[in-house]
Amino acid sequence: MSDRRAPLQQPYGTAYEQMLEKVRYEGAYPTRERAEEAVRLVLAGLGRQVTGDERVELAACLPVEAARVLTAQIPDTQPLTGWAFVKDLAARNGAGLATTRWDTGSVLTAVAALAGHDLLTRILDQLPAGYALLFGRAELTQAA
Repeated sequence: MSDRRAPLQQPYGTAYEQMLEKVRYEGAYPTRERAEEAVRLVLAGLGRQVTGDERVELAACLPVEAARVLTAQIPDTQPLTGWAFVKDLAARNGAGLATTRWDTGSVLTAVAALAGHDLLTRILDQLPAGYALLFGRAELTQAA
């Protein structure tokens, strides 16, 4: 006689739960599920933008569940500006631009906290203009 029970669902790791709670709180989402939708959408989009050593290091800073979402994406050949990134996410999700901008900022500020100052600076140096504000940083431009 065999025991054919359904496999138990693995609970999320503590670090991912904490990340979701931070995003839920900062984004004022009514549920953790809504925060997780935002995390998955934004990290998938970010995974299409960040490349090289910065991508590997960022994945190492994130909880395993978040790193999988980021690294499951194939980087785009044409990087998007910050605003084009938000528009792309809105189109993929079928949501409005304001909601998607809110989601993006809520998730990327949590990512910035996990990545730390130095790695985030290197990531922003790699990305086109417009991402600093999405990560909760001032957008600095150099004088001509």
